[in-house]
Amino acid sequence: MKNLKTMADDELVALYAKGNNPAFDVLLNRHKSSVHSYIYYTVRDRDLAEDIFQDTFMKAIVTIKQGRYTENGKFKAWIMRIAHNLIIDNFRQERNENTISNDEVDVDLFNDIRLCDGTIEDNMVQSQVFADVRKLVRHLPENQREVLELRYYKDLSFKEIAEITGVSINTALGRMRYAILNMRRIAEENRMELAIA
Repeated sequence: MKNLKTMADDELVALYAKGNNPAFDVLLNRHKSSVHSYIYYTVRDRDLAEDIFQDTFMKAIVTIKQGRYTENGKFKAWIMRIAHNLIIDNFRQERNENTISNDEVDVDLFNDIRLCDGTIEDNMVQSQVFADVRKLVRHLPENQREVLELRYYKDLSFKEIAEITGVSINTALGRMRYAILNMRRIAEENRMELAIA
């Protein structure tokens, strides 16, 4: 029988589904670093990142044990998607729990990132990511670059972007989607590694 460490992810998943617990340990060790890094760089909170990391692999365990895993050959993409969905769920729950109205105040003291102090490491990582993103943005078609810049650099809603550019909201959303896909493709072709990759 092959050594577990040399097996492909889908082989390990199949073994684990049949009760071979060490197979899952190999999967965990193989992917824990990239999954944890992705979660941490998204949520920026060590304790929360650890909780989401644990939940991610617990959800994977339950899904595999229930025989519902169907992503043959795509375990890493699948586990990252679980992590991403849990992050989104956490942000939604946090937003719902912490909704405080400050409509009568011009400055949002609770949610203004400009009023928060990051660490030197955070600032360095952020600077590098911004520099890499700016390089990628320059290679986009004009209409995609325009939507992306209005959304991320001007912080406009898609409704405002649609009005400014004279297109429908769906067209603006579509251009943003293609901008992100193109940036990912350009990054892969040029072997650029953004800090959250």
